[in-house]
Amino acid sequence: MSGSLLVAGTTSDAGKSVVTAGICRWLVRQGVSVAPFKAQNMSNNSMVTADGAEIGRAQVMQAAAARVEPEAAMNPVLLKPGGDNSSQVVVLGRAVGEVTALSYRPRKAALLEQVLSCLADLRSRFDVVVCEGAGSPTEINLRADDIANMGLATAAGLPVLVVGDIDRGGVFPALYGTVALMPPADQRLVAGFLVNKFRGDVRLLEPGLVELARLTGRPTLGVLPWLGGLEIDVEDSLGVPTGVSSGGPPHGEDVLRVSVARLPRLSNFTDLDALAAEPGVLVRYATRPEELADADLVVLPGSRATVADLGWLRSTGLAEAVARRAADGTPVLGICGGHQMLARTITDEVESGAGTVPGLGLLPADVRFAREKTLGRPVGTALGERVAGYEIHHGIVTVDDDAEPFLDGARAGSVFGTTWHGALENDGFRRAFLSEVARTTGRRFVPAPGTDFAAVREARLDRLGDLIAEHADTDALWRLIEAGPPPGLPLLPPGSLLSPR
Repeated sequence: MSGSLLVAGTTSDAGKSVVTAGICRWLVRQGVSVAPFKAQNMSNNSMVTADGAEIGRAQVMQAAAARVEPEAAMNPVLLKPGGDNSSQVVVLGRAVGEVTALSYRPRKAALLEQVLSCLADLRSRFDVVVCEGAGSPTEINLRADDIANMGLATAAGLPVLVVGDIDRGGVFPALYGTVALMPPADQRLVAGFLVNKFRGDVRLLEPGLVELARLTGRPTLGVLPWLGGLEIDVEDSLGVPTGVSSGGPPHGEDVLRVSVARLPRLSNFTDLDALAAEPGVLVRYATRPEELADADLVVLPGSRATVADLGWLRSTGLAEAVARRAADGTPVLGICGGHQMLARTITDEVESGAGTVPGLGLLPADVRFAREKTLGRPVGTALGERVAGYEIHHGIVTVDDDAEPFLDGARAGSVFGTTWHGALENDGFRRAFLSEVARTTGRRFVPAPGTDFAAVREARLDRLGDLIAEHADTDALWRLIEAGPPPGLPLLPPGSLLSPR
C-alpha cells in the first residue's frame, strides 16, 4: 500500500490545488510515482481524459505535475453548478443526473464507497497519492456525510495538512479554528499547517508560528511566498482574473485587446489562458457594454447554463454590444456555450427547459439540446493549422450546409464559433487566429513566433515544485506521507469535548 496525504484548506481558494500540484511535482522529481486525487470536486472547469471521461481540470493539471496521464479515478465525483441550487453530478466521468444541495446528501453514502474504491485503486498502482480536499474541512453543518475532507481522511486513515491563505488575513485564527471545531477523531489526523501566499520577511511571522505550535501541538511545515502567475487551471470563478492579463510586451508594433464576457455560470475559462500567455495580447473579463468598446476580439466563453447566461447577456446590454461590434467587423469568437449563443435559435428542453429561444443570430446555425452529453477529444484543421481539442456539451449545433466551416462550427465574416475547448492551446492555430484578428482589425500586431504554451504550463508546474522544495519542510512531509500522523496529537476545545461518533 502506498503512502498518502490529504491537503486541506481553511477556505476555498486557499491554495489547495496548487500546493497539491507542487507536492506532486516535488515527489516525481525524487523518482516517486505519484497520483493526484480529489474525491469530490465542485467546478465548471473540466476536461475530457484520453478514454472519454470528464474530470475536474485541476486534477488534469495535477496529473501533469505528476507526469502521469489523467484518469477518472483521480476525480470520481464532479459537481457542476448550473443554478443557484442545482448541480449536475458526474461520477467516474459520466453525468448521472441533476441534484439540489438537499437531494444530493442522501446519495453521498453510496458515493463514499465509490470514492474509497478509486483511492484504493490508485494507492495500489502508485507509490504516493496526494489527495486534495474541498472547501474547508470544518464545515460542521456538512460533516455527517462528508466524502471529500475529514470523512475521506477518517475512512482512509489519511494524514492531513491544512493550508491557510495569509494574503487574505486572519490566517492564525483560521488555522487554529479549523482544528478546534473538529471532533476528536478528525483532530487526531491533522498533523501540521502550511502558510500560503506570504509577502514580506518570514522572520516577522515566526513568533506567531511558534505560538500556534504551542497552542495546537502541531508544527507549520512551511511558509510559501506569494508568487504571481501560478493560478493555473483554477476550479471556480474566484480564480478568474479581475484585471488585465498579458504575456508581456508585444512582439510587433501593436497590442491586441481581448474582452471576454464574464458569464455568471462561466465554464472552462482556462480556454483563455493561452491567449493571456501571448506577448502583446491583453485579456480582460467584461461585465458592462463599455468594456467591449476598444476590443479587437470579443469572446463568448463556455457556460454551464447557456440559455440563462444568454438572458444575462441581454439584460446587461452586452448582447447588443456584441452585435454592434460584429456589425462593425470586430472579430467575435464563441466557444461551446458561447458558440451556441451566436446561433439563430436554441431549443432546450434539457438544461433550462425553456423550449425554443432566439440566439444572437450572428452565425447561420441552430442549436438543440440532447439529453446525452457529448464528450470527446476531436482533431481537425483550421486556418491551415492542425487543431486538437476536447468537447463537453449537451447542445448540438447544426450549421447551414453552405456556411464557411470553422473547426466543427462556422465562420460568418468576422464571427467564429466552435464547440471545441482547448483549441487556442495549439500554438500554430493560435498564432494563425491572432494574425487573422490583427488583419481584420488593421492592427500591426505580430504573434511572437516562439510562444510554446505547453512549455509555459510546464514552467509553471516546475515553479510549484520549487515552492515546495525550497520553502516547505520536505523531511516532515516525507514522514507524514510514509508514516501518517504522529500519535498523541493534542485535542483542542471545543471540538475535543464532543462525544465520539
